[in-house]
Amino acid sequence: MKLSQSIHQQIRLKNTLLALVFLCLFITLAWLSNLYPLQVDITANAGNSLSPASQKLLASLPDKIQITAYIKRGQPARLQIDQLIDRYRQHKADLSLTFVDPDTQPEKSRELDIGPGGVVIVDYQGRTENLSFIDESILTNALLQLANAEERWVTFLTGHGERSPEGVANFDLGEFGKELARRKIRAQMVNLAAIPDIPENSALLVLSAPAVPLLEGEVDIISHYIQRGGNLLMLSDPDNKQLAVLQKQLGIRQLPGVIIDNRSKLYGVNDPTFILADEYIEHPITQSFKTITLYPVVAPLEFDKQSGFSAVPLFRSAKQSWTETGAINGNIGFTANSDEKQGPLVFAYALTRKIAEKNQQRIVVVGDGDFLANAYIGNVGNLDMGLRMVNWLIHDDRFIDIPAKIATDKSLQLSKTGVALIGFGFLIVVPLMLTATGFFIWRKRKLY
Repeated sequence: MKLSQSIHQQIRLKNTLLALVFLCLFITLAWLSNLYPLQVDITANAGNSLSPASQKLLASLPDKIQITAYIKRGQPARLQIDQLIDRYRQHKADLSLTFVDPDTQPEKSRELDIGPGGVVIVDYQGRTENLSFIDESILTNALLQLANAEERWVTFLTGHGERSPEGVANFDLGEFGKELARRKIRAQMVNLAAIPDIPENSALLVLSAPAVPLLEGEVDIISHYIQRGGNLLMLSDPDNKQLAVLQKQLGIRQLPGVIIDNRSKLYGVNDPTFILADEYIEHPITQSFKTITLYPVVAPLEFDKQSGFSAVPLFRSAKQSWTETGAINGNIGFTANSDEKQGPLVFAYALTRKIAEKNQQRIVVVGDGDFLANAYIGNVGNLDMGLRMVNWLIHDDRFIDIPAKIATDKSLQLSKTGVALIGFGFLIVVPLMLTATGFFIWRKRKLY
């Protein structure tokens, strides 16, 4: 059957009109998508979307945010930062991002002390934060710090060989003090022999393993501070008895000996007195915290349930651990029928109680004074854990823990059967289908 020229023209006109209709439809959809953008994150853990906590924070910031990234051209970090900031722009239109090549501004680079990896400067309300690394957690917490103009003060007791928040020795807390200052938490040192009271502006008192006994009057001042509902961070060491009186007031008893845990060898640590914590009891300090923390030379603690405080054990050693009361050399092991105790053993408590029916007193006692020292603060999650403790103790609960976005969707595990089916389908089935379709169309046209 042959078609007339008139019918051919009608078919061509019909096909042309259909093509024009579909073209107009696609153009209209593209135009509407620019006016009303819609994105759907189908990743397993919403890895391409901001967390609700970040969205809530952005909604509470009234002023514009300026982010300047001093990163060299061609660096992959530029693309990563741009993608991250784009997620923030979806919830805050007046957030701007500017890239600057440090090589084009050498004087500014020297002023900012920009290293090879570059630096990201976040500016909000005239206050700035310099970030050497940026992800959602770091950027959101930086914005939260900038939004909070109020400085908080933490008092460190001194005069008894305590670790100093300004010291540079390995056992000091100088690096931790710097990190607190970056978050507008100022450290002040007080010698109660010279100033016979805790400063009123202090949101927290830190006792960091004094090496010599406190004077009776100093103990009375600290005891009265606790009775009034003052917040306290108490760091002790094995066989350190300088804080025994204050520990008793809190309902804490420090057991004799050092915790030994051979499990540390699994992580490449050959010293059995180093305790690694990788599982945490549910508490605001440890909420969503998944990083290992390291505690060198740890004292075990016990809590008296008759105390007026409520206690949550923050950290425990492993079940195979024990307290060693003898010399730590040669072959050591648990000695039954002695003062030694089998694990698991608690070495940190978080204490709370109500004061005047409204305020909550918060206290943390840790049987290790070294985990925040300059020599160890850079290990795994020690710094983050210390900052979490301080933020909780000073009631700064606004600081957000943003869950890590692990791209679980980037790997595809296939069985051998699945690989074979895919290969058979693409190499044999699909070509045969295309060939059969072509033959069918050719045959149909030939008949007409």
